[in-house]
Amino acid sequence: MPSIPQNKDELINAIALASGKLLDDYRSIPVELSRTIALEGNVKGTAISVCDTLAYLIGWGKLVLKWYSLQSQGQSVDFPETGYKWNQRGLLAQSFQKGYKNWDYLSLQSEFTATTQDILLLLASLDNHALYGVNWYEKWTLGRMIQFNTSPMKNVRIKVRRFKKINGIK
Repeated sequence: MPSIPQNKDELINAIALASGKLLDDYRSIPVELSRTIALEGNVKGTAISVCDTLAYLIGWGKLVLKWYSLQSQGQSVDFPETGYKWNQRGLLAQSFQKGYKNWDYLSLQSEFTATTQDILLLLASLDNHALYGVNWYEKWTLGRMIQFNTSPMKNVRIKVRRFKKINGIK
């Protein structure tokens, strides 16, 4: 399979595989380490916790679902989010982390699972043409926009696995 999904089935498989592996890693990390500030943040020179990585992924996933919902209702979308420009994604990530800062680790894992399932259900409801046959935002197809905004799971997994290794977690 190519590294960038080219159709509906590849996109569904890529998201399901990446989220499943990442969730396995999250489940192996003890709750008492989940708020340790030790991972590279999304803004240069910052550090975040494992919980913050979950907030980041949940935030982007919910944003993707919001974009689709608004557009499917004929409403305009303020990409990437109201008050943020594309070159401010790090600040947007910090807003996701702030929004979920009081959530416990297990609830974050559940919300990540639910958000990922909602994305997969959305994908299952659409045909390949709707995902890859027409431009959806500027020159990008909906499938590509979803891929762009779920692919951080791979980068987050690298950070989480590094955290596990440093902390002796198998």
